[in-house]
Amino acid sequence: METKTIQITSGRGPAECCWVVAQVLKIFIRTLKEGQLAYTILQKEQGVENRTLQSVTVQIEGKALEQFLKPWIGTIQWIGISSFRPQHKRKNWFVGLYEIEENQEFQLDEKDIVYQATRSSGPGGQHVNKVSSAIRAIHQPSNIQVLVMDRRSQHQNKKIAKQRLQDKVAEMQLQTLKDTVKHQWENHLQLERGNPVKVFTGSDFKVQKKE
Repeated sequence: METKTIQITSGRGPAECCWVVAQVLKIFIRTLKEGQLAYTILQKEQGVENRTLQSVTVQIEGKALEQFLKPWIGTIQWIGISSFRPQHKRKNWFVGLYEIEENQEFQLDEKDIVYQATRSSGPGGQHVNKVSSAIRAIHQPSNIQVLVMDRRSQHQNKKIAKQRLQDKVAEMQLQTLKDTVKHQWENHLQLERGNPVKVFTGSDFKVQKKE
């Protein structure tokens, strides 16, 4: 099973582009279901108008994802009259669909965790007990660490330490993904309008067959 993350973006375009993002998302999800691919919507940036989206980030899971995404990656064009500004002369609107490269560096693996036993200490540096029951867990790839002295048992503290470390690493992974999405927001400013991978037309958003 593969996992990929894509972003559909309006390119910071006007309301019409945000409407197109919402329409593309509907069709994209329908296509995912037809291909029996699992998906999770990670993030949505709402547009100014109702039922519009500035951008949406979707994580998909399944087989042969690269082949599935090939006809989608790039600029998508809609040819139609704006429902927000019917008198507007512009008839061509562009959005982008891009794959987000995820940073896998912070995956938690037991072999990457180092446990160190240390004595629990109370106020003023006094030892709460004489045995080394406190546990420091260090995730080596990210250098995230936690110190647990909740229980008298070293074994129990180790279990708690692993869970807290897992939570912290997961939090860092999520933040890394969010930072990646934010960094790729520059896609909004760099939409290629010359060679769309898909063209939709009209208010019913029908796909235009390529010649």
